[in-house]
Amino acid sequence: MTDGQRQIVRETLEDHRALVAQFERDGIEIVGRVAEMITQSLRHGGTLYLCGNGGSAADAQHVAGEFVGRFRTERRALPAVALSTDTSVLTCVANDYDYQSVFARQVEALVKKDDVLWAFSTSGTSANVLKATEAARRKGARVIAFTGRSNSPLESLADLCLCAEARATARSQEIHQLAYHIVCDLVERSFTE
Repeated sequence: MTDGQRQIVRETLEDHRALVAQFERDGIEIVGRVAEMITQSLRHGGTLYLCGNGGSAADAQHVAGEFVGRFRTERRALPAVALSTDTSVLTCVANDYDYQSVFARQVEALVKKDDVLWAFSTSGTSANVLKATEAARRKGARVIAFTGRSNSPLESLADLCLCAEARATARSQEIHQLAYHIVCDLVERSFTE
């Protein structure tokens, strides 16, 4: 490894540590409220729906898997659906309408009043995520946003928002992953106690 490569690794770790410290300072209460919102919805027969693009789609699928499967403890399966996983629906809607509607159309079809939509967008400006959020609000569902830019359009539409503001999208996603693993743990504990 070259000195330049070592320096890149050190700088990345420094940025990550700074964001973890910011999350510890500003995000603990939000994460607790996110877990409470999801737990309340699931206890009242609601479903957790998740959406995002690219790495955020992978995060949405990861969270859905932790709820339907399990995070750490054996418990009943919890209803969660990542809206990025049905390729037939995604390509149908993108082809027949437009790509901006791929999540909103699913929200219109599936989401109910007691449900929660968890929207991931590091920019906070993804058009298809914003349309899904607007559709969820019209249906009376609650909205959680995980963003990487403060004061974004997505944050303004959400009931709760965790913003992991960073220069690099990857650093925001690292904090999102830490936060959603904590949420998964908190929700799971509420169904196993």
